[in-house]
Amino acid sequence: CIERSLEMVIGLLGILKAGGAYVPMEPNSPRERIAYQLQDTGAKLLVTKAQLMSTLPEAEIAWVGIDSEWPEIEKCSKGNPNVTAFASQLAYVIYTSGSTGLPKGVMISHREVLRLFAATERQFRIGCQDVWTMFHSFAFDFSVWEIWGALLYGGRLVIVPHCVSRSPDEFRLLLKQEKVTVLNQTPSAFLQLMHTDAQQADSIESLRLVIFGGEALEPYKLKSWFERYGDQRPQLVNMYGITETTVHVTYRALTMQDAEAAASPIGRPIADLQTYLLDASLNLCPVGCGGELHVGGAGLARGYLNRPELTAERFIPNPFGKPGSRLYKSGDLAKYPVDGDMEYLGRIDHQVKIRGFRIELGEIEAQLLAHPEVKEAAVLAREDQPGDKRLVAYLVADSFGSLPIDILKTYLRLALPDYMVPSAFVVLDEMPLTVNGKFDRKRLPAPDTAVCRSTS
Repeated sequence: CIERSLEMVIGLLGILKAGGAYVPMEPNSPRERIAYQLQDTGAKLLVTKAQLMSTLPEAEIAWVGIDSEWPEIEKCSKGNPNVTAFASQLAYVIYTSGSTGLPKGVMISHREVLRLFAATERQFRIGCQDVWTMFHSFAFDFSVWEIWGALLYGGRLVIVPHCVSRSPDEFRLLLKQEKVTVLNQTPSAFLQLMHTDAQQADSIESLRLVIFGGEALEPYKLKSWFERYGDQRPQLVNMYGITETTVHVTYRALTMQDAEAAASPIGRPIADLQTYLLDASLNLCPVGCGGELHVGGAGLARGYLNRPELTAERFIPNPFGKPGSRLYKSGDLAKYPVDGDMEYLGRIDHQVKIRGFRIELGEIEAQLLAHPEVKEAAVLAREDQPGDKRLVAYLVADSFGSLPIDILKTYLRLALPDYMVPSAFVVLDEMPLTVNGKFDRKRLPAPDTAVCRSTS
């Protein structure tokens, strides 16, 4: 339990070299969440800093203060521990949010991490000359790709201070100063960097790869980036992924043509994975029809720690594979268009019912984002008053002006049925992000007459 720092990386290396598995916990997480993770994992040792101990929950566990005990640590042997590690050993347990309110621990072994890089070497040609940033929280599995992508190939890892990760201006300056070559970003975080970069005369010349993950990408938002940089260097890549399948599942190199379409292409599975789009009866969906994305192959996690029922529910027998093989039910919708590459359609649980009508919120968001004066948009179904369930649109205006709500309402009614037109619009300066840089729907405010316009 430590903030992102050099000491954090040292701690991870020490745990793995000693044959242990790490459980990343952010010091600013709620004390109850940290206490639950310590109890759920049965952790034997807490690696932290002495200065953080007063903020952590009380627990009967041995701990090492990597700051206060550093003089003693320096006296230890600098050689590798005499420990035999196996590919099947647990490497880490990362907790993700759970529908029951309790987070669930995803168990990943060394084998799953190593094969991730073996399966993507051909596309990325990672080497010792590369400079990576660790932009994300190490409690977010994108950090697995960032940390080991740099260190396994002898590259350089630049640890981005949390305050810098929240300042697009400072982060852009860091990218230039450190000559970063491989940048990993959630689309939400990259859009903020992109808007900052557009205001500068100079470019970020060192970048050769920008890899998206963590949330859905809307490529048309990248149009101004492509106009400035083209689509060859840096190469922009969209990678759909899930914690339960070891970070990345698919690969899709993006081109300028993608910015002209409304679809969110996620491409094809990486070399050692398989993807299937299935209906509720586990039948394959035909081309052009949406289905739940299921993932099979070498990257699947062991399952959820201490949650055998949930593991059995989400990791199911593979009806298309060898006996004993499994599929992971992602809860995501996708489809294969006629030309081949998969397109992401959204979460199954983002479908809502309003007055008996089933509504896909992403369809409304796509219409709003197609308007030239809308930079960002999100739509929620809210029930702030019992029995009053309604659609609320959250908008960030394009930098060139304010948003004409009445015109937007008319614009939506030309493309959508009345029951899909939001009853309230909230204009924000920017969309809220989680500590992992993802769009945070939970922090969108309730509509207020002082900051929103209602529709009749």
